[in-house]
Amino acid sequence: MKLRKDDNVQIISGKDRGRKGKIIDVFRKEGRIVVEGMNIHKKHTRPRRQGQKGQKIEVPAPFSASNAKLLCPKCAKAVRVGYRLAAEKKYRVCKKCGEEV
Repeated sequence: MKLRKDDNVQIISGKDRGRKGKIIDVFRKEGRIVVEGMNIHKKHTRPRRQGQKGQKIEVPAPFSASNAKLLCPKCAKAVRVGYRLAAEKKYRVCKKCGEEV
C-alpha cells in the first residue's frame, strides 16, 4: 500500500468525494484506511454507570484505500504515487511533478 499514516489525501469516490483529510489509521492487510472526518458512522453506546444515559457517538469508519489519492505537498494536487530507488533506499515519488513525497 502506498499510503501511510499522517498523509494528506483527497477522496475520489463515495459520499465524501472531493473532500480532503489526514489519515489516522492504516490497515495494510485489508487495504483500508481511516481518514479523520470522513465516512462517519454512528455508534450506540450503553450507559456505564447507573443514572447515566446511552449515547450516539460519531466515529470515522475504514474504507478502501483505492478511494483516496495522495495530495502532493509540492504541486498540491491529488496524484498517483511511484517509487524511486536511491542509495539503497526506496522513496515515494509524485507521478505529476516527480518530487519526493
